[in-house]
Amino acid sequence: MGESVVIGLGSDLRGDDAAGLEVARLLRGTLPPSVAVVENAGDPAALVEAWSGAALAIVVDAVSSGAPPGTVHLPVHRPVHLPLPVHPSVRAGSHSLGLADAVELGRALGRLPDELVVAGIEGGDFTPGAPMTPPVLAAVRRMADDLRKRLSRERPGRPRT
Repeated sequence: MGESVVIGLGSDLRGDDAAGLEVARLLRGTLPPSVAVVENAGDPAALVEAWSGAALAIVVDAVSSGAPPGTVHLPVHRPVHLPLPVHPSVRAGSHSLGLADAVELGRALGRLPDELVVAGIEGGDFTPGAPMTPPVLAAVRRMADDLRKRLSRERPGRPRT
């Protein structure tokens, strides 16, 4: 197709787990019409639907690898024909099924984007009811600004529906 989509994953109910959602919210309405912005609370089927047919899908999520909170894990570009690595030390917030499961589902259904970029923001507090911590909120703002700049200059195209 030629369109792009930014997908923010997370849960507003678990502190720093909302990082991906907040990136999506900051980007909504600020990108070219060729870039869709989607919030996803961890539903693999909805994730597959969101990126289906896209030339580029950028997925942003909170991670927990032991790095300092607010650490931005540089985007990883993955050819969609390769399996997404899953490391026991990295878990995605409170999602019972993760991004790797969605990639495998998309592969099985033949509904993957042409290019998949995964970006993580290290969370520090995933406690139910906790607010997002200041280092993570700062990282969310930096990532949103960076994605806005990159997508505004690099991905012109027709509107995505």
